[in-house]
Amino acid sequence: MKKVSIIYWSGTGNTQEMAEAVAAGAEAGGAEVKVVSVDKASIEELLSSDAIALGCPSMGAEELEEQEMEPFVTELEKENLEGKPLALFGSYDWGDGQWMDEWEERMKKTGANLVDDGLKINDTPDEEGLEACRDLGKRLTSSSI
Repeated sequence: MKKVSIIYWSGTGNTQEMAEAVAAGAEAGGAEVKVVSVDKASIEELLSSDAIALGCPSMGAEELEEQEMEPFVTELEKENLEGKPLALFGSYDWGDGQWMDEWEERMKKTGANLVDDGLKINDTPDEEGLEACRDLGKRLTSSSI
């Protein structure tokens, strides 16, 4: 059974809801899934996973959350993720998704295999958005096989 780690930061609950839907999709794909808030996550445990999903909403001027997620991502960038399946997701209230585009580029430099474009959902995910999250989880699981 493949092991998938989903690490997220959520201020309003929207990105947490997305993380849970990504997890449901990965579990439906047959994976063992661990969903962890970034403040309780470890790089070592993440690296031992077969596939990774990271979730963070857009903050401020379209940036990752600065106190917990940004430092975690900065540490992750020091690792070699060559070929490891990775999915990115998050919610936003305004803007055009620049934070996600920049995050994708940062993760590509680690060698990670992005299984799709980062999934962005405006505000609270509706059923269509949650289904997109579940689909992302399934793609992440099938990419890790």
